[in-house]
Amino acid sequence: MTVRGEQGPGLRADAARNRARVLRVARERLAAGDDSLQLNAVARLAGVGVGTVYRHFPTPQALREALSAEDLQRLVDEARRAAADEDALAGLRGLLRFTFEHALDDSGFAAVLESASDNEARTSELKAELDRSVTELLDRARRAGAVRGDVEADDVRRLLCGTVHAVCAGDGGPARAEVYLDVLLQGLRPAR
Repeated sequence: MTVRGEQGPGLRADAARNRARVLRVARERLAAGDDSLQLNAVARLAGVGVGTVYRHFPTPQALREALSAEDLQRLVDEARRAAADEDALAGLRGLLRFTFEHALDDSGFAAVLESASDNEARTSELKAELDRSVTELLDRARRAGAVRGDVEADDVRRLLCGTVHAVCAGDGGPARAEVYLDVLLQGLRPAR
């Protein structure tokens, strides 16, 4: 058994099946609009003991991180592509749009992205990879005069998550989302 919900080579077949069942039920609950991820309820619906769920996912946040791992990996891949874009500003714009749209569609992903601490080692690793790629992208954009000099990768993530919250707090829908994203992009530019 691996620690903290990570599926590794030492996971028994029955434990792997139980873990997969828990993840399936948690996804279904999220799709049904229940983002509380109460571990006791997930265990009951998955037909496993509460202890089984807690062994794999000691907190709802750990469960969210496991559910978001693939999406976080896709974000890291997108950040690498953006960092390699010939036009650093276009790369940044594309990365912000990709992240923004995904975070609006998936509140669990947004919660993992904005969390200051992680339960899973893999989540921390992916966030560190993300920050490295965003730092490289910001450095290139700064050299091109397209981004303020005082903005760091962590700032971009926090600003983006805050903008997602602002969109979700209102009822303006996709039109307001586009306005908010544009305001964020303009705010990253250096003062002229």
